[in-house]
Amino acid sequence: MTSNAELACVYSALILADDDIAITGEKIQTILKAANVEIEPYWPGLFAKALEGVNIKELITNIGSGVGAAPAGAPAAAAPAAAAAAPAKEEKKKESEPEESDDDMGLGLFD
Repeated sequence: MTSNAELACVYSALILADDDIAITGEKIQTILKAANVEIEPYWPGLFAKALEGVNIKELITNIGSGVGAAPAGAPAAAAPAAAAAAPAKEEKKKESEPEESDDDMGLGLFD
């Protein structure tokens, strides 16, 4: 039931943000009453307080371009070149190293 209450408050806040209306607990509660959604009385105020000072439209449009995305882009560009060279090195190591098994150490399954 809690997740339904949270989801209802999120949708109400998105409706208010889409209409450029300030998000308050009373306005969230009004939308929920109009939609015949019954929730605990603390949810609208909790969401209104959490979204205080947050530009929801900007938050939604910038989901893919987070703060940490810019520095992560540079190493990601170099990663394909490094990834292409890495398998060749790994294959050489696999060929030169003999494979060990549990039987070689006297730890067989049925001993």
